[in-house]
Amino acid sequence: MAKTENSKLKINAARSLKAALTFGFLVAVLAVASIFARAQTAPPAPAPVSTERNAVGDAPESPGPLSTDLSADLTHAAIRKAAKKVADWQLARVESTFSQQWTYAALYDGMLAASRTTGDPRYHDAMVKMSESFDWKLLNNRFPHADDMALGRTYLDLYRDNRDTTRMADTKATMDRLIVRQDDPQKLLWWWCDALFMAPPVLARMSTITGDRRYLDYMDKEWWETSSSLYDPVEHLYFRDSRYFTQKQQNGQKIFWSRGNGWVMGAFVQVLTEMPKDYPSRAKYIEQFKQMAERLAAIQGKDGLWRSGLLDPGAYDLPEISGSAFYTYGMAWGIRTGILDRKKFEPVIKRSWAAILTHIYADGRLGSIQPIDGQPGKFSASASYVYGVGGFLLAASEMDALAKH
Repeated sequence: MAKTENSKLKINAARSLKAALTFGFLVAVLAVASIFARAQTAPPAPAPVSTERNAVGDAPESPGPLSTDLSADLTHAAIRKAAKKVADWQLARVESTFSQQWTYAALYDGMLAASRTTGDPRYHDAMVKMSESFDWKLLNNRFPHADDMALGRTYLDLYRDNRDTTRMADTKATMDRLIVRQDDPQKLLWWWCDALFMAPPVLARMSTITGDRRYLDYMDKEWWETSSSLYDPVEHLYFRDSRYFTQKQQNGQKIFWSRGNGWVMGAFVQVLTEMPKDYPSRAKYIEQFKQMAERLAAIQGKDGLWRSGLLDPGAYDLPEISGSAFYTYGMAWGIRTGILDRKKFEPVIKRSWAAILTHIYADGRLGSIQPIDGQPGKFSASASYVYGVGGFLLAASEMDALAKH
């Protein structure tokens, strides 16, 4: 009898163990299935920097010979020839891989400018086609990240050509969401200086288009909060972000990144172009713009360009074209609008423009552009990336406009 009871107990225990194992297996299967389902429906993770970098430019070992058919003369014909050569090369290379990323946004601005400069509608039409392919929408998975708003500049500029509300609807919805957002007291909205080129010009355009000052007022508030943190009132340059407050270059100077300050100079042009002359804080923008222009002119390299690390040029073998192009853009605009003294600054931009042209290859590649980064760095002479080309085309548009005067 005892043996029978023991046998029953063993059988029941085995059955219980089997049931538990079966239940555990089912739970595990369901869990894996749930994870797989979430993975299938979740938004894709941002592309690694290396992947994005490969999509927006390259640095071949054998880029071919440099161009010998361009002139630095400040004439319409010479400037337009250079703009067309670079724009044609870039459009042919990347039109099939256009994206909504910030990396392309400056190129799109430059392409619209290239149409105005050269009179060739192909660049403008390519921007319309690009916008239609994205349904006139911004990226929206990182709100309120300024980089994802940069494409709105192109959408709004194209809306001005054709007042189809579809062209501005998504951008306006994003800006409407942004201007009612409550700030995080522990973190700046625009905590890196590049952001001033990405979002503020969109807000400024929206204010002009709609007549609603709320967009401009919001931009104004956030701009000066960023400035109070990142702008060095002694050096008259912007730190890229708070990481560089205490870091030094090899020569002991503070670290100021060339392209980061170039983004800011470009932002001044685009914001002040939209800002009403009687806007209460306009004079503050103009004063800071002039301070930066003065400082940049003072540290211009002997070759007419600027290095990746602005205050330690000896640490970098090559000039950096994206930052140099944006400085040229900003200063040329400042001269044309009477904000900067022509006698003082025209020689500066003549030198920089002439020097930039020496980095254009025979096929139209614009070289010596630092890859995606957030700090000074080294690169090869052939390195070419779309945002730097955008800066060049914007500079060409202002040099052409200045030639008219």
